Amino acid sequence: MALCSSSSSSSQKAWIVHGILAGTAIAAAIGAHAYLGRCRKFRSRVVGIIPARYASSRFEGKPLVQILGKPMIQRTWERSKLASTLDHVVVATDDERIADCCRGFGADVIMTSESCRNGTERCNEALEKLEKEYDVVVNIQGDEPLIEPEIIDGVVKALQVAPDAVFSTAVTSLKPEDGLDPNRVKCVVDNHGYAIYFSRGLIPFNKSGGVNPDFPYMLHLGIQSFDSKFLKVYSELQPTPLQLEEDLEQLKVLENGYKMKVIKVDHEAHGVDTPEDVEKIESLMRERNMS
Repeated sequence: MALCSSSSSSSQKAWIVHGILAGTAIAAAIGAHAYLGRCRKFRSRVVGIIPARYASSRFEGKPLVQILGKPMIQRTWERSKLASTLDHVVVATDDERIADCCRGFGADVIMTSESCRNGTERCNEALEKLEKEYDVVVNIQGDEPLIEPEIIDGVVKALQVAPDAVFSTAVTSLKPEDGLDPNRVKCVVDNHGYAIYFSRGLIPFNKSGGVNPDFPYMLHLGIQSFDSKFLKVYSELQPTPLQLEEDLEQLKVLENGYKMKVIKVDHEAHGVDTPEDVEKIESLMRERNMS
């Protein structure tokens, strides 16, 4: 999760452009499912949704934790608002404490039910309650206080130029020391930039059973965008075996035969998963003179 330094922004943008150009090579392909052939492919209307819940086994109340004087959810919202592709940004939550906080700093809030099993289902419910219609929904992780707007724009544009995909996301280089960390989700893609698999384990896995420091492993970042029509389909799909075993909701997309576009960005992950991560984020922000 989380994001890259300003010194690497030009390299990051180059990776994003590379990923988007790769997508244009297959832009005329027939959609994997029939409904894609019936709708317009450009997907110009885009909404960013930040799903946020108070309850968490590892870090209760995480969206409201203070990071250099601001709630984390506010920092994520402020960074997301800088993305040029987003027509609107909202917070989706089932908790009034989070809702009151977000309204206090000016965010639009959609209240969702407590029955949502994951952030994607919460995004779908929020989408149904929005007054306007959108073609693309970007699921922005609320624990990404340093989210780069260029990455948001990159996954949106990747989906816009890949009409046979229903989902897009981003990866970055995985540090060798994180290879066996189950909290660092790994990804493998095909030669056309489409996801093959995601895992909490090391993939690919070699015969030695260890991390190969020379192999370009890829770390999955939490940002993801959906075709809005598919988002409704996704919520109706039953959980799948691989999804349940890995506890990775994106696997339900792949197990049902849908395509997922992946872009690679130059990005150093700095998400907030535990209380200990807050101090790390604050130290990084001080180094970068971020207020």
